[in-house]
Amino acid sequence: MKAQNGQDGTNRQQGTDRQQGADARQRADGQADPFLIALGRHIRQRRGLCGLTRRTLSAASGVSERYLAQLEAGEANITVVLLRRIAAALDTSAIALMQGRTGESDHWQTAQDILNRLDEAQLAQAVQLLQQHFPHARKNRRPIALIGLRGAGKSTIGARIASCLKLPFIELPRRVERQSGMPLSEIFSLYGEEGYRRQEKRCLEQVLSEESDCVIATGGGIVSNDEAFELLLSHCFVVWLQARPEDHMNRVIDQGDLRPMSGHEEAMSDLERILESRRPLYTRADFTVDTSSLPPEQSAARIIAAAGR
Repeated sequence: MKAQNGQDGTNRQQGTDRQQGADARQRADGQADPFLIALGRHIRQRRGLCGLTRRTLSAASGVSERYLAQLEAGEANITVVLLRRIAAALDTSAIALMQGRTGESDHWQTAQDILNRLDEAQLAQAVQLLQQHFPHARKNRRPIALIGLRGAGKSTIGARIASCLKLPFIELPRRVERQSGMPLSEIFSLYGEEGYRRQEKRCLEQVLSEESDCVIATGGGIVSNDEAFELLLSHCFVVWLQARPEDHMNRVIDQGDLRPMSGHEEAMSDLERILESRRPLYTRADFTVDTSSLPPEQSAARIIAAAGR
């Protein structure tokens, strides 16, 4: 059976190669079509923005490197099936590739010229910088995840965002409590922080698999859970709710929750130390809102706008 499947796969690939070759030969003797030239440019630009070489795109799409080169040069009359495969590998749609930018804009052409001179590592860095500075340009329909220390306003602001957008609002620590059947204090007492982090990651995976679009309020320490934090960064529009240490403290006191500070005479120093140690992780968020200087409704409005909603 394996041999038969392998033969079938080989036959399909040979058929694809013949199709690609025939398409290319069909255009070889004809005049270049402006639409195909523009389409090739759009594919080349999208590939550059994705940080992919022709080889990696070929492997991901099943389209040969030679045909991709002809396609990007506007010399291949591609079929819809192959275009859809290339679009999927570029994390976009065939329509988006056909209707993409043409490059007439001076700014766009300048940006493209710069990107074309970057290697793969530099392209990845450029994409990351663009995503950080222009978060509204990223995909709109991703869960919005709020991070920050307790007292940052995640529950209050998260509920407002969810209400405005008519989305489910999920407080991840409460989900962990429901899944385990015990309060957080008991989870930490019985299993320690490592045990809690495992449950936290498992609950986050469940949320992301169940909800394609929602608002998530995370626990303050999720950034120290490497696997869970990477899940957030790769699947969500992540927002750091930043606040002054004294505001964190006062809000926690107002909530009657002194878990990390209980029994400590220098609670503010401890809080400042925790905040400072986590700052490099919090700054990896897509967007930051200072909740010390903005009321909850304005903070929510800024996040909604930044997320492109």
